[in-house]
Amino acid sequence: MSGNDGQERDAYRDAGVDIEAGEAVVRGIRGAVKSTFTDRVLSDIGGFGGLFSMAGYKDPVLVSGTDGVGTKLLLAQRYDRHDTIGIDLVAMCVNDVIVTGARPLFFLDYFATGKLDTGVAVSVVEGIAEGCRQAGCALIGGETAEMPGMYGPGHYDLAGFAVGAVERSELLNPQETIKAGDVLVAWGSSGLHSNGYSLVRKLVEGLAPEAEHGLGQPLADALLTPTRIYVREILDNLPRIKGAAHITGGGLTENLPRMLPSGLGARLDRGTWTAPPIFGLLAERGGLSDAELYRTFNMGLGMVAAVDPAHAEAVEGAVIVGEVVADDGGAVVIA
Repeated sequence: MSGNDGQERDAYRDAGVDIEAGEAVVRGIRGAVKSTFTDRVLSDIGGFGGLFSMAGYKDPVLVSGTDGVGTKLLLAQRYDRHDTIGIDLVAMCVNDVIVTGARPLFFLDYFATGKLDTGVAVSVVEGIAEGCRQAGCALIGGETAEMPGMYGPGHYDLAGFAVGAVERSELLNPQETIKAGDVLVAWGSSGLHSNGYSLVRKLVEGLAPEAEHGLGQPLADALLTPTRIYVREILDNLPRIKGAAHITGGGLTENLPRMLPSGLGARLDRGTWTAPPIFGLLAERGGLSDAELYRTFNMGLGMVAAVDPAHAEAVEGAVIVGEVVADDGGAVVIA
């Protein structure tokens, strides 16, 4: 039996799949993964499914979210920097979950590549674990898939899945609670986050990644700055928040209306916040209009929430950026 097993392993390796490399990845990530565990995690690394206890909830509603990091991955691979892209992966999922008022509970990841590089895979998963620690959720499972012929040399892909929970009575219900006159508050972004990179890569083509180009940091650092995670900001201010919008693909003009009831729009005062300089560089390189910028990028605001005017000043860490207005078209006006 052992002889057959050895032959099968050799044949599989000859076909391009290295089982031992996969086992090395599991050994390499064990400490990082376990650092995210809470007392509600009932399983260990290596099982067929992650187990999580819902103890403490009376009438829980589960909220799920899944996402990737888009073509930002290509820059991480081009620059051979893999330690923060996992934070992006977690952020893109938990930031969607948190706008419902749900606390992220656990996360799963999917890492796929043509030929497994143990060091790269471990670095990526360590970033995912860091994102989970920032979000306060447990990394309870994942999949590392080696698929020769599916991906080019040095390329890999990522997907993530987050599950959160909230008491049914505490779900945010923006469609029924937000009204004209409510104040819009926002938390700043760390930069581009993980959106618009198909355009970004085109605009920075030919620029030296180690040069600053007026950004105050190397271009590669600005492009790979991980997405900010807003779990703590929302949870700390939850009693004051009527609704929230994660500003992702589609920018401010497409994402803000997603939290607004029919017949309402938003008016933002551009003078109330400062966008990171990377947006100015992209606008200059591409000759982009304001309309193009605001429907593609977050432009410095990663999370926007609607609150009653009486509570606006009490929202921790946020700045007042505008208000909800009557508008049958649901437009976002930035002036």
